[in-house]
Amino acid sequence: MVLPTLYHIFKFGNTQKHSEHIPITLNDINALPTQALSASLVASNATNSSCTYFTCFNVYRCGSQGNKLLVYVYPPKIYLDSAGRPITNQMTREFYQILNAIINSKFYTSNPYEACIFVPSIDTLNQNRLRLQEVSRALRSLPFWNRGENHLIFNMVPGNVPDYNTVIDVPVGRAMIAGAGMSSLTYRPGFDISLPVYSPLVNNLKTNYSNARIWLVMSSQINFNTAFEQDLMELKTTYPKDILVLGPCLHFNPMNNTIRCVGESIYKYPDILQSATFCLIIRGARLAQSALLDAMAAGCIPVIIADSLMMPFHDVIDWTKVAVFVREVDVLLIIQLLKKISHQRIMEMQEQNAWLYNRYFSSMEKITETTLEVLTDRVFPHLTRDYTYWNMPSYKGKPSPLFLPVTAPKTRGFTAVILTYDRLELLFLLINKLVKVPSLSKVLVIWNNQHKNPPPSMRWPKVNKPLKVIQTKENKLSNRFYPYDEIETEAVLSIDDDILMLTADEVEFAYEVWREFPDRIVGFPSRIHMWDNSTSCWKYESEWTNSISMVLTGAAFHHKYWNYMYTTAMPGDIKEWVDEHMNCEDIAMNFLVANVTGKAPIKVTPKKKFRCPECTNTEMLSADLTHMVERTQCINKFSSIYGTMPLESVEFRADPVLFKDVFPEKLKRFNDIGSL
Repeated sequence: MVLPTLYHIFKFGNTQKHSEHIPITLNDINALPTQALSASLVASNATNSSCTYFTCFNVYRCGSQGNKLLVYVYPPKIYLDSAGRPITNQMTREFYQILNAIINSKFYTSNPYEACIFVPSIDTLNQNRLRLQEVSRALRSLPFWNRGENHLIFNMVPGNVPDYNTVIDVPVGRAMIAGAGMSSLTYRPGFDISLPVYSPLVNNLKTNYSNARIWLVMSSQINFNTAFEQDLMELKTTYPKDILVLGPCLHFNPMNNTIRCVGESIYKYPDILQSATFCLIIRGARLAQSALLDAMAAGCIPVIIADSLMMPFHDVIDWTKVAVFVREVDVLLIIQLLKKISHQRIMEMQEQNAWLYNRYFSSMEKITETTLEVLTDRVFPHLTRDYTYWNMPSYKGKPSPLFLPVTAPKTRGFTAVILTYDRLELLFLLINKLVKVPSLSKVLVIWNNQHKNPPPSMRWPKVNKPLKVIQTKENKLSNRFYPYDEIETEAVLSIDDDILMLTADEVEFAYEVWREFPDRIVGFPSRIHMWDNSTSCWKYESEWTNSISMVLTGAAFHHKYWNYMYTTAMPGDIKEWVDEHMNCEDIAMNFLVANVTGKAPIKVTPKKKFRCPECTNTEMLSADLTHMVERTQCINKFSSIYGTMPLESVEFRADPVLFKDVFPEKLKRFNDIGSL
């Protein structure tokens, strides 16, 4: 952290102590000091639509206090134009809550010289309340503005008639925008932050847990695009028992947002949303709608009909687990599409919806805190939280037993553990290939033959990496997973003595992938388990499919912790069964890891052709045709011992970047990657 500190000293002079700066308070926003803007002060530079994190954000402002994002809030003022008129209206409650949340958060600093992010105290949430050029002039007058660098502008209602732009029209230079209703055409990925439109109506929502959801889908917006009105009326005519279309109460009070009407019938809003399973969120003049949070608060699954809308915090939140997305041209197919969603899927979406809303969207404070957490991940990428952190409730996600950072350290490399019996020629060829892998730390040969001693040291390959031979007392497959003291690295490469087809690049790449997923099995040969309806049992399948649920440990990386777990904490008599039948130790390890982590293994590279336990070879263990039958028996026996099926299926494969592209080889890191 020397470089950021030096930058602070160079740019701002000696950093002033925190105690010299008085934290601001928001006790009386009705008695704020005033500041007259000079008539000669020009507006800020136009908003730079091509800004990225790397071109418009100064990361050297950050890190003065270690891995902590520090946010400075400018003291609130009333800015006056040359005629003495305020350039903005009184601060809204929502913006007050944003500032108050920052000031009372762990991110706040009263010292602007140590701040990474600057938040102006000018209320820009609703563009309808702003005098655009005057607000831009006020921003430029801020002492640390510097063309908007590292400044964060909050906005929830952008654009104005007739264009209704999807980003605030105030010129803000290089400032980041945390805004609602951004389009995929105007959103600057990795720079801006997409927000929801906060709805104060949810504060009056009375949750009715006993309320039956009698409607499949409901439309309750009073400001959606008129082009969809005819489509909704057609749906109502075709499916009168499935959809309820609510509108404003023109005969009662059309300006009252807390009620909706159908003919003469009046419904309280947003309480009525609790009687529907799905709620339509249709784009209006502005892309984002407050109806999204209304629906989530009422436990109604959002159906998003806004093709280019950037969903709130879409960088980290997986909205496919919470909402249904329908193209605008497919509006008339909505009922058919929603009826195809299973009851189980609906229950899962409702549960995820409730958790997501309570964690990120239930108040302006939560929205503000989430915004700053997203920024923290950007500024300090080595501390980035993973998908599980952002999208899985703690009671669902199984915590990793490994106390490792997001990416495991590379310094010590990995230990290759080779299980062998008597095939010296193949073993020596494998050792000579493995020592070419840059990250290899040590080779550990597990000699599983008690009737014949390993060859003398003079016969072993002369290699530049430590080589250790351990002779076991019994010929057991489980010996490959024993927690030997000689394994000093976090990573273990478990490999059979006949796996000669892997290149040094492929092994090194697999190790790099394991470093990003250190709690999983990462390897090459993959398999899948399937349910066989004809036998009402699980079936082991080695056919080439896109789905995998197991990675065979004949060539796979795993953390050495799993060796201890396999040896000391394997449920039931699984380990004894494996040793007795000389089969399925790899399946047992996959069961163990999946049961503890709840995660699927990861296959790397396209290679599928292996000399493996399923291949017909007179030298190999699996020449017996009963071998595949035993593998199926293993899966069913292990699942009965666990009392469940812990294996997780996934359609995922990790490949090196550019390895298939026509690109100069000297610019690629991994060139020697096989195709099949």
